[in-house]
Amino acid sequence: MKKTATRLADGRELIYYDAHGDAVRDAVDQRPLDPITTRSGIRHDPLLGDDVAVASHRQGRTYHPPADECPLCPSRDGRHTEIPAADYDVAVFENRFPSLAGESGRCEVVCFTSDHDASFADLSLERAGLVLDVWADRTVALSRLPAVEQVFCFENRGREIGVTLGHPHGQIYGYPFVTPRTRRMLDSVAAHHERTGRNLFDDVVAGELADGERVVIDGEHWTAFVPYAAHWPYEVHLYPKRRVADLTELDDAARKEFPQVYLELLQRFDRIFGEGEPPTPYIAAWHQAPFTAVNRRDFALHLELFTIRRTSGKLKFLAGSESGMNVFINDVPPEAAAERLREVASK
Repeated sequence: MKKTATRLADGRELIYYDAHGDAVRDAVDQRPLDPITTRSGIRHDPLLGDDVAVASHRQGRTYHPPADECPLCPSRDGRHTEIPAADYDVAVFENRFPSLAGESGRCEVVCFTSDHDASFADLSLERAGLVLDVWADRTVALSRLPAVEQVFCFENRGREIGVTLGHPHGQIYGYPFVTPRTRRMLDSVAAHHERTGRNLFDDVVAGELADGERVVIDGEHWTAFVPYAAHWPYEVHLYPKRRVADLTELDDAARKEFPQVYLELLQRFDRIFGEGEPPTPYIAAWHQAPFTAVNRRDFALHLELFTIRRTSGKLKFLAGSESGMNVFINDVPPEAAAERLREVASK
């Protein structure tokens, strides 16, 4: 992997990641951009004990531009975008409209491919592996920022999810705090260890493998299953079989197998609802250990992949119970979801 860092016209960092070392990345951003000014801040909720990012400048962010005005495509034919080069493998840059910035953290955009009409599921094994390496590299880089406590790599896919740019891309958030969901997991892990002396993540994965009914893919180094208490209609959790705290700790064998397993999962997601259906909207979310957590070594890196589509033409909305009380009601039994995801395996 070759890494080339540069700056955009407004001072934001742009980094090219290339699979081969002979790539030359010397294009200069020609746009007359003013320096970025952000108005993001963190406010603490004393009742719930969590934090809320307030970022009013995001109201003006780019919203569903036509394909020929996509800011994530390469700069070509006199049209300048966020990527000055005429082509690229994977590109990462600071978000122009960040939710978190400065002392409040950092937000980055990860462009998986220069092909506007592709999706992650269309990537080659080599390119998917490169993206994994990029996620790990950015985790290391953001861990060195004083304001960042936890790194979250994720992809939102589909208008139903709220995506405003159709180009295949993901994001990376460097949070200045431990997120509420991660803190709850760490608390559960600590309580389980106090009761049993064992690791909760290990017991969950072992239990799913032993039961087998909700296992979707069981590889040599990765296992994917629908969790017993899945919140979403179709939800898969993907774990490396050797427990690690974050992406940087994956060994070579796990890195090599990941693209095969993950691309197969994404391709199955697009086949859940049958032929002729539009691409399945989804969120893919990496859960990594915070950098300074006391029980960081007990955390297990894993990816959660889920869709808000519950059946053909119908979405799962977060209504009163979910939004008001954080109590999810799932319309699809996890066992049925797992069976369907096995049925649509590649031939």
